Amino acid sequence: MPNEMPCARSTATTPAIPNPVLRGCCALVLATALLAGCGKGAGGRARTAPSANPIPTVAAKVATVRATSTISGVIAPLQNVAITSQLVEPADTVAVNEGDRVHAGQVIAQLDTADLRAQLAQANATVLTDQRTAESDDAKVAQSRYTQTLNIGQGGDQVQSTRAALAQANQTLTNDEANLTRDQQLISNGYVAQQAVDQQATTVNNDRSAVRSAQAALQSALTNQSVNGTNSSGLQAANVAAAAADARAAHAVVLQAKAAVLQLQTQISKASIVSPIDGVVVNRNLNPGEYPASRTIFTLQQLSNVYAELNASSTDTFAIPVGAPVTLNVAGSSSQTYTGRVVAVLGQVTPGSTNFTVKVLVSNPDEKLKSGIPVTAVTTLPAVTGVGIPTTAFLDETHTTVMIADDELVDTVAKTVHVHEVGANATTSIVTGLKAGQSVVSNGQLGVTDGQSLAQE
Repeated sequence: MPNEMPCARSTATTPAIPNPVLRGCCALVLATALLAGCGKGAGGRARTAPSANPIPTVAAKVATVRATSTISGVIAPLQNVAITSQLVEPADTVAVNEGDRVHAGQVIAQLDTADLRAQLAQANATVLTDQRTAESDDAKVAQSRYTQTLNIGQGGDQVQSTRAALAQANQTLTNDEANLTRDQQLISNGYVAQQAVDQQATTVNNDRSAVRSAQAALQSALTNQSVNGTNSSGLQAANVAAAAADARAAHAVVLQAKAAVLQLQTQISKASIVSPIDGVVVNRNLNPGEYPASRTIFTLQQLSNVYAELNASSTDTFAIPVGAPVTLNVAGSSSQTYTGRVVAVLGQVTPGSTNFTVKVLVSNPDEKLKSGIPVTAVTTLPAVTGVGIPTTAFLDETHTTVMIADDELVDTVAKTVHVHEVGANATTSIVTGLKAGQSVVSNGQLGVTDGQSLAQE
């Protein structure tokens, strides 16, 4: 290169310096100046001078973080019980006031039951009357069965008797007709008088009438037997079935009467208003002498355990798992903390909105956490392992870009790369898009631009 001055030459003159030490110092300064003049590479590009304030970098490395998510919400009771009464009875006594602690099964109010007890006595008397009617109908069923057996048996006997009578009448007729025939033969020879023949003819006619009567009696007996039927069909079976139906109807009336008694007993038991939970009375809306009138007369809350209902975003619903541990801080009380676990991640609170709820079950043994108290919850998320960088390295609030140290041939310069944050704590973020060992600008807010030298000595 013709325009370039050889490094070994120098047109500067140096005065003689007698002191050997001073001569050594001057030689060192001259050598430094000459080296600076030769600071060009083989390709002719000058290497950038070291920065007076070098850009800090750090090597990405495999790390494990347990990220946290901080969201706010309010306290809700484990159970909120609104007590009403459908009884149209006035209150005799009210045993609790707002703020009182109550236990499950404790009587907190008593309604008047005088008219209900009078109705119960009348209903019990009706049950006794109906039971006697049912017992009478049961006896009629038994009587019908005995009558059925008797009539069916007698009908069969009557048929047999009339058959025997008809057979006897036929036999008598046959004998008398034979005698009449013999007498009619003998009269022609003068052996029998006409009067005897006439008498025998009358006897035969009477026998014939007796046969017809016996036949009619047999037919009547057969008809009676058919009508009476058997134990499963016919008149007698129908009589038994009718009596049994009357008995069943009577027993149904008894059951109805007993149901009326049970209903009154239930109403009387409901006149004692009891607490269904262990909790605190937060609202009393009943005084002695007042009628419940189907309104809420007491509101009770169970506070030994409570829910923290946290307002979450869609991102939180993916990041926070059920079972995650949670630490709660009460607004205005930095010293008091509570612990719990996530029990549910619920969908949109209002249809069409993007507000979600993370529900945390919190132990509240001192019951200082009241319904409606605002809280801030820190949820510990599952551990994430991967390539870690300082959280301060991001260039943007979305944590998607960082600067890395790109080692070129003659210099190390800044280069923007895109990453995806998969987990973070207060100091370290786990990202994809980088490899372990890559150098990253540790402070993304220094204003470093692409291509800016990061060389340092």
